[in-house]
Amino acid sequence: MDAITFSRMKAIDINCAYLGLSPMQLMENAGAGIAREISSRLDSGTVLFLAGRGNNGGDAFVAARHLAIKKNYNVKVLLLGRPSRIRTEESQSNFSLLRHSGISEIMEITDSSELKSYDGWDEADIIVDAVLGSGIRGSVREPEATAIDLINNSGKFVISVDIPSGLNPDAEVPGKCVSAELTLTFHRMKKEFLSSDLRRFTGEVKVIDIGVCRDAEDFVGKGDLISLRRRSPTSHKGDSGRVLVIGGGPYFGAPVFTAMAALRTGADIVTIAVPESVADTVSSYSPNFIVSRMPGDFLRPYHLSKIRELMESHDVVVIGPGLGREKETLEAVASILAESRKAVVDADGLYRLELPVQGGGEIIITPHAAEYSRLAEDSLPDTTEKRKDAVNAFSGQKGVVTLLKGSTDIVSDGENVRLNSTGNAGMTVGGTGDILAGIVGALFAVNDAMDAACGGCFINGLAGDLAFEQKGWGLLASDIIEKITEVMKGL
Repeated sequence: MDAITFSRMKAIDINCAYLGLSPMQLMENAGAGIAREISSRLDSGTVLFLAGRGNNGGDAFVAARHLAIKKNYNVKVLLLGRPSRIRTEESQSNFSLLRHSGISEIMEITDSSELKSYDGWDEADIIVDAVLGSGIRGSVREPEATAIDLINNSGKFVISVDIPSGLNPDAEVPGKCVSAELTLTFHRMKKEFLSSDLRRFTGEVKVIDIGVCRDAEDFVGKGDLISLRRRSPTSHKGDSGRVLVIGGGPYFGAPVFTAMAALRTGADIVTIAVPESVADTVSSYSPNFIVSRMPGDFLRPYHLSKIRELMESHDVVVIGPGLGREKETLEAVASILAESRKAVVDADGLYRLELPVQGGGEIIITPHAAEYSRLAEDSLPDTTEKRKDAVNAFSGQKGVVTLLKGSTDIVSDGENVRLNSTGNAGMTVGGTGDILAGIVGALFAVNDAMDAACGGCFINGLAGDLAFEQKGWGLLASDIIEKITEVMKGL
């Protein structure tokens, strides 16, 4: 199977929990897999586990318990730190079970000198390194630094759990870290391990199956949103995104929905560029909007100079909601996209859109089935699997991220494909697509395109589900906007 990054694995773990597969079960499966691998390499003897206070340590506690039930193994566990400092409930629970598991020695190490004076190093046939995981940043502290040195100088066969301790997968130059003979990583091979420069630290890398739900990987879940940039306590106005919505004319409600959704999602500043014929009406909806008036009653090429000025001060353009399909409007859309750094194209912006956009930046399109078929000049296949392949191929050929709206949304950047199942039939009401465009635009202002599209359809659908619980078939698009903040707070 294809390799993934450690950050993607973290998202999959969270998605498993979101679907109902508990972290405790995944830890149990990981530890059992480690124990099986040790058994396959050592018929009998002493196994020394060095465990940290995170989930890597928890995996080691499970493995130690599984090994200790076999009479031919002498199992010892060194915990670096106090049990009260173990960071997760799952690891804490599995550490507590060790005293009921026939472990010959359990020691709490609170000082580096205790590691140096420990007399069990020579007795070990295998040392299991479960000190630090992939989340390490900066230099290794004590007593972990001493533990790494002693592991490396032990002359024993060393197995690292998930990643050699101290190895920062994002660092160009590895710092102090374990040099293992074998690294046992979980679910998928990690892309970081494909670098030949890291083999002297990882040794052989073997993947342990831990029973991950397929949907945790294929479908967008809460884990996919952990990488989204969030507002920090030190943020200044504009740091969380400036969104320019270009729409309106024949329809004035659509850009209002888009702009309000962008604000509710967390954008700092939202400007709506609309024809002056509807500008007063748009302004009346909320004092939170900045409304830029364009002469006339629909978008024309002679508005481009003003729009260029607005684009310079905004991070992303959302174009299409309520725009209309006048010939001059379509010409203006093509020119705007050719000069956009980032753009979300929806609704009328998709009509007769020529892809790939020449000279443009990153583009997300948000078509429904009919719009997609028109753009692709082909009908959609009748199964989700075939649709995934079609959307992926289309996105790669056209150089866009496609968010195909449907009962199951499909998102692709031409290399990766994700599905989204949040949302409900009540969301067929008008305006929900405009809201989606605003959510995606707000996320895209400060995140990459694939993350923004995946996060956007998940948030939009979940807000719609919450609204449907209250409103049922009387659901309105404005009800969804009111639930966006509730979804964002729960992420």
